[in-house]
Amino acid sequence: MSGGAVAGPDGRLRCPWGLSTEDYVTYHDEEWGRPVHGDDALFERLSLEAFQSGLSWITILRRREGFRQAFADFRIASVAAFTDTDNERLLGDPGIIRNRLKIEATVSNAQVLSGWPAGELDALIWSYAPDPAGRRAPRTIADVPAVTDESTALSKDLKKRGLRFVGPTTAYALMQACGLVDDHLAGCMARRATPAT
Repeated sequence: MSGGAVAGPDGRLRCPWGLSTEDYVTYHDEEWGRPVHGDDALFERLSLEAFQSGLSWITILRRREGFRQAFADFRIASVAAFTDTDNERLLGDPGIIRNRLKIEATVSNAQVLSGWPAGELDALIWSYAPDPAGRRAPRTIADVPAVTDESTALSKDLKKRGLRFVGPTTAYALMQACGLVDDHLAGCMARRATPAT
């Protein structure tokens, strides 16, 4: 079936995008769609998804270590303490995407999140995970949505709480990357046998 899982060089079936580069093979097999918990870890993913807006994910993936160095490993408390001087430093950092609005949004989001109790970001994001029993495995890439009711609701909630660059498409990409939904195609070797806990 066109657009369905494809056999890689090792003979194992994968989502077609997961075979396009070696970086994607590793990310697809070991990370994408696996449950992520922890406020700092989710802040990193949310920030990277925001930086990805308008770009290909491979651009972000290949600069992830640069982002981690530039943004203090995405420790919310550390990024929340960034100043205008840090923002200017980031604008000159070739290891990241130098977009002023996205940089300022990342720092602003950290400042908002630094006022939340520990575990609140994790609990909030995961409260929007749909029941996996009600979701059929996508058979082709065309079956994978870009936005869902849950991602729209998550986006609205995050925005209401003061976060920026968290539109419904970014929220859904976060949900996919962090395992709130399993959008690996039917037959893909990385598709979970059991739902996230």
